[in-house]
Amino acid sequence: MIEWLSAGLLIVGAFFFFAGTVGLLRFPDVYSRLHALAKADNLGLGCVLLALAIQADSLAAALKLLLIWPLVLAASAGIGFAIARRARALGIQPWQKEDAR
Repeated sequence: MIEWLSAGLLIVGAFFFFAGTVGLLRFPDVYSRLHALAKADNLGLGCVLLALAIQADSLAAALKLLLIWPLVLAASAGIGFAIARRARALGIQPWQKEDAR
């Protein structure tokens, strides 16, 4: 049963990584691309790390794996903020849909 749960979490995590990559390639501006990467990839990482923690040999190894996630969440938030702030300082405006008149 643990193997099935772990495999399911790995598949869900891979799906979110794929969705984040599609968002990175398809979204029109830096701000929406950052949003896609920050949300989807962090959720995908959480699923993958949980799957690996379930399969870990010891509680210490599982806790070390799970400690990675909040560290990456904090780093992702900080880097995303820095990139968005730099884009705004460079005058890059958020994308807006043009009126079809």
